[in-house]
Amino acid sequence: MMPDLPEYEHFIYSLPDQLEFIKASTLIVKRTSRTSAQVVGTLYFEKELILSVLQTVDFFSRRIVDYSYEVYQGPEKLYWYDCWPHPDDPSLLSTFPHHKHVPPDLKRHRIPAENMSFEQPNLPRLTKEIEELVVTL
Repeated sequence: MMPDLPEYEHFIYSLPDQLEFIKASTLIVKRTSRTSAQVVGTLYFEKELILSVLQTVDFFSRRIVDYSYEVYQGPEKLYWYDCWPHPDDPSLLSTFPHHKHVPPDLKRHRIPAENMSFEQPNLPRLTKEIEELVVTL
């Protein structure tokens, strides 16, 4: 379950202190109303890995309502996650609308995103995925 807004702000701002493989963070929580906020910014990791975050959270319903997470190594975009619906793609139905854009054609090659959710924070799973990527590069 999504935490409330003060808890989520604490979570976002303490990420670099909690996870030693995060080298720096520009993430901010921008309140857009009494009950909603956007999380925007970048997490920096070893080996020039970068996670760019844009998500909108409704804290009244305690749900992420929209997101985009992009992973780069230096200037090269490696992959990204989003929740833009593609109802005509049957290969994505298992995690609809969550999916991941992957090579060889980042724009059009999509796979199901088993680890994405509207009901709980996605950043723990994303940072773990990037931590594993750091080890393999």
